[in-house]
Amino acid sequence: MLDANLKAQLAAYLEKLQLPIELNAALDSGEASEELRALIEDIAALSDKITVGTLAAERVPSFEIRRAGTEIAVAFAGLPMGHEFTSLVLALLQVGGHPPREDADVIEQAKALKGDYVFETYFSLSCQNCPDVVQALNLLAVLNPGVKHIAIDGALFQDEVEQRQVMAVPSVYLNGQPWASGRMTLAEILAKLDTGAAARAAEKIAAKEAFDMLVVGGGPAGASAAIYAARKGIRTGLVAERFGGQVMDTLGIENFISVNHTEGPKLVAQMEQHVKDYEVDVMPLQRAAELMPAGADGLVEIKLESGASLKARSVVLSTGARWRQMGVPGEEEYRNKGVAYCPHCDGPLFRGKRVAVIGGGNSGVEAAIDLAGIVSHVTLVEFDTKLRADEVLQRKLRSLPNVEILVNAQTTEVLGDGEKVTGLNWRDRGSLEIQRIELEGIFVQIGLLPNTEWLRGTLALSPRGEIEIDAHGKTSLPGVYAAGDCTTVPYKQIIIAMGAGATASLGAFDHLMRASAPGEQAKAA
Repeated sequence: MLDANLKAQLAAYLEKLQLPIELNAALDSGEASEELRALIEDIAALSDKITVGTLAAERVPSFEIRRAGTEIAVAFAGLPMGHEFTSLVLALLQVGGHPPREDADVIEQAKALKGDYVFETYFSLSCQNCPDVVQALNLLAVLNPGVKHIAIDGALFQDEVEQRQVMAVPSVYLNGQPWASGRMTLAEILAKLDTGAAARAAEKIAAKEAFDMLVVGGGPAGASAAIYAARKGIRTGLVAERFGGQVMDTLGIENFISVNHTEGPKLVAQMEQHVKDYEVDVMPLQRAAELMPAGADGLVEIKLESGASLKARSVVLSTGARWRQMGVPGEEEYRNKGVAYCPHCDGPLFRGKRVAVIGGGNSGVEAAIDLAGIVSHVTLVEFDTKLRADEVLQRKLRSLPNVEILVNAQTTEVLGDGEKVTGLNWRDRGSLEIQRIELEGIFVQIGLLPNTEWLRGTLALSPRGEIEIDAHGKTSLPGVYAAGDCTTVPYKQIIIAMGAGATASLGAFDHLMRASAPGEQAKAA
């Protein structure tokens, strides 16, 4: 099952096992079971601390990783390969007693959680967000005896997915009921389970002293800004709803200069570690709600949705952008019920079905190409009179036999039966005729919207809602700078956002130096 190179790497990891573990499997004579059997045998052969046994389970094939002689265990239904292979390796190590790389306060919060929780997580092997959820819940199950978790390959258990109407991954069930969907860290999961966590975090934040520079946002621009500020030796804070931003939803990255290929989650993990290597006060799970310009004390205030607020002598706004929605009837009602925004994550759940992709730019055409290899038929719907994607992508798309392209077409309504998508209506912009497409999934790929609604009326925004900045990243407010996809920078790229973050941070630092200079203070007086 595993090639020689992968076995060698895994053997090196398994040397870190501190306690014996069992791999107990529920198998039959099917092809998937034979593959799982081979995988388990390969793993067991690499360490004398691993034994193999059988398991009575409803889902076949499945297996558990159990700390020998204890109730500590995590389970997988299917083969955790692809993006989930890292989840498998971490589960082996953590069940085997290897200490996790997680903040100490988060670990203590996980251990202190009261109650009994049975989690089921549906994932797809091509989903780059799923491992975060699987790994977080696996670790929670290792740390807390009241928590059980099984990760389920939705593509392998298609009947179960259809019965539960799972149309987006990762999807998490708690005690048999839908509980959450989308990427979550362990801290986010605990905040959702521990109702007092948000209030405690807000109280802790409110007690912090003013920062020299506060970065709002944890994407490439925010990480870069925080690192550049910390290297200047000034008191630096970073507040963000989640680290990584849109990069977490990016599958392959091949234009990050000097790195031939990487993936979004991997790059985000490296960014986050780089920030933590410096003295940056990182405050996660916090959404900015209001910006108050500097008053007589020279401090800009950022009010958070949690009720807490932070003050700083300078601020760098790097709140990024999010997927643009179609804004048509039925879209919100059927979100995650057939309407999806990540073809890499959710595509395998629509195997053999009919889907549409909305958008004819690079993202839309790439999504249609990828989906064509999974689903029975793809209809690409483009508002403009022609596709806007690179010509090489258009040629590939047109070569596929199960793809139909509609141009000059305006999506007008998402249709459904109350539980899931059944089709969409579109208008021919030439004849104005309304037509209907019968399908089960709609993937929206029509660009991004800046996360700047909370800034309206406070500083200058472009007609598109982007923060207007100058060459130094300066906004219309003294002491407030901005960078990345939330600004008027013309091209939205990871490498450009990182450079813009550095520029804004240096601009804000220059503002601090000038504001503290005696001559400048005298002028201000």
